[in-house]
Amino acid sequence: MPQLINYGKEMLRVSPKGIEYSTNGGRSWMTRYSGSSCGTFIDLLPYGNELLAVTSKGIYYSTSEGRMWMSRYTGSSCGEFRSLTDGGRELLANTSKGLYFSTSVGRSWMKRS
Repeated sequence: MPQLINYGKEMLRVSPKGIEYSTNGGRSWMTRYSGSSCGTFIDLLPYGNELLAVTSKGIYYSTSEGRMWMSRYTGSSCGEFRSLTDGGRELLANTSKGLYFSTSVGRSWMKRS
């Protein structure tokens, strides 16, 4: 299921093409990012001044409203990431191996008991 978020004055969504944006409430969509180096996008989360993404290759971040992406975490010890949630003082990740949390903006993860 595509992920859809409000991001400033735009709406962003995950699509089979990558990341798309709308400036008119979702009536029309344009491609924001269509590269394949990040893998397939699964989930998006605004976090501070960054946009975080769960992809098939791990956690990526953008400081350019989703125009360019950089790798934040691509380790395999947590399993496959499925979604991210802003837990206030930590990031929470639902993965194929359970619930993980990060207090380092997603650079490292620990399993939640």
